[in-house]
Amino acid sequence: MNISKLSFKTSSLAALSVGALLLGGCSDNDHTSPAPITPPAVTPTMQDYTISVTNLTANQPMSPIAVVTHAADSLLWTSGESASLALETLAESGDASGLTDETGITELVSGAGILMPGASEEISLSLDSTSIADLSVVTMLVNTNDAFAGFTGYDLSSLAVDESMVFRVITYDAGTEANSEAKGTIPGPADGGEGFNATRDDSNKVHAHPGVISSDDGLSDSILDASHRFDNPTLLIKISRTE
Repeated sequence: MNISKLSFKTSSLAALSVGALLLGGCSDNDHTSPAPITPPAVTPTMQDYTISVTNLTANQPMSPIAVVTHAADSLLWTSGESASLALETLAESGDASGLTDETGITELVSGAGILMPGASEEISLSLDSTSIADLSVVTMLVNTNDAFAGFTGYDLSSLAVDESMVFRVITYDAGTEANSEAKGTIPGPADGGEGFNATRDDSNKVHAHPGVISSDDGLSDSILDASHRFDNPTLLIKISRTE
């Protein structure tokens, strides 16, 4: 046997083995993670709603209806808790503009004007589909000291196209002004008196309104009469998604 040839073959086989190992190692180390998949961008669309409000009272004009969109954790009021300054202002004077300063509020749309007893009004609302929010509707009974009616915190995302939701709402007492019904304390046409007053002289808690007493029922200092009394519900509100 030729020793030199055998050595050459052995060396060649060893080199091939090492090369295979090296190539195998390179194959394992050359693995790369797939590129992350970017989801397609969501194209926003507009969702349209109509809010129809009917005044069910006999002689309680309503201040311009306030339609408010807001975050789900930003209710405008909670029974048993103190009214915010913005809600107090609305409940005593009918001015809803301060609601835009409340935490979580995204939009305020106001009705055309005073909603008279028995009258109805439609208010349109158009929202970006990527920012659908909760809805509240609220107004003051202007022939009272601090009564307001409405609802707060309806989830608009639960309403499909061509669906509607109907609310028959009660009247609340803001708890910020005593229900004296006295001359000079009521901003509505029954008196033409004072609106907002920063002094809180009542329970300071929102609760269901006990109703108007009036001079016809023995409250001698009341500027109101029996026609200003109201039963619940005081508002009929229908929300319809049209697109």
